[in-house]
Amino acid sequence: MPNLTMGPKVRKPLHLHDDTLKELENKASSIREDLIDMLVEAGSGHSAGPLGMADIFTALYFHVLVHDPARPQWKDRDRLILSNGHICPIRYVAMAHAGYFPKEELMTLRKLGSRLQGHPEREKLPGVETTSGPLGSGSSQAVGLAYAALLDRSPWRVYCAMSDGELDAGQTWEALLFAGRNHLYNCTFIIDRNNIQIDGTTEEIMPLEPLVQKFEAFNLNVVRCAGNSIRDFVNAVERAHGVREKPTVIIADTIPGYGIDYMEYDFSWHGKPPNPGKESETAIRELRTLAGRIVSEHE
Repeated sequence: MPNLTMGPKVRKPLHLHDDTLKELENKASSIREDLIDMLVEAGSGHSAGPLGMADIFTALYFHVLVHDPARPQWKDRDRLILSNGHICPIRYVAMAHAGYFPKEELMTLRKLGSRLQGHPEREKLPGVETTSGPLGSGSSQAVGLAYAALLDRSPWRVYCAMSDGELDAGQTWEALLFAGRNHLYNCTFIIDRNNIQIDGTTEEIMPLEPLVQKFEAFNLNVVRCAGNSIRDFVNAVERAHGVREKPTVIIADTIPGYGIDYMEYDFSWHGKPPNPGKESETAIRELRTLAGRIVSEHE
């Protein structure tokens, strides 16, 4: 049986054996429950995006990234840039489970003096590479890091998690132009394609499609995957690693509010938590139902 207890992680083939997938899916279930508890305790924060990205952040921290929680500044670590910083609750929970800080600290989210603010701050929390806030800026930070790695002939890779809504920002496309021009194959952009943003659906606010053709026109390799399938996402990362001529964009089709019926696909849950009564109780119950369904699929 695989062991997801974190220690120094070296790069290895990403192929998922069934036992590993089962462990990752169980970990994602625990992470989703802790996410709800943390948001309820904070009384503020984003729900839909973090729930939709729980499987991806689980896969990143426990299978994909080369990193060492005991040495967060290890020079050969992979760099994970969170461009859409408002979904940081899911990153915080994944980091706590990986061993970057005690899980008990999750209950300090957004509190005065906490290291876990509503947007991550690089100098406060070990393992956070950049301070994020302005949407679109993460893509520029990611390409700068990836370019530096190639110049230094360093082995580490850069992953940039982004929202689809932030593709409205022109800075994103400038960064993608630079990435394509400089063949930054060591840079992988992960687009949370959940089709919502704070005021409605992306296609109502500022239509984005056809995204695949747009990215390809910028000299990017494009892979599409089901973002709520750990196996599908890991396969997409494998395909990205197999391309050495250009950077890759993974369009991860996710369900906002994944696992909680009253949240799924509802943009009003973009930026608010469930209340500590019926909403949170229903959320935990439905997440446990989802976890049970996942377990049964492996039997």
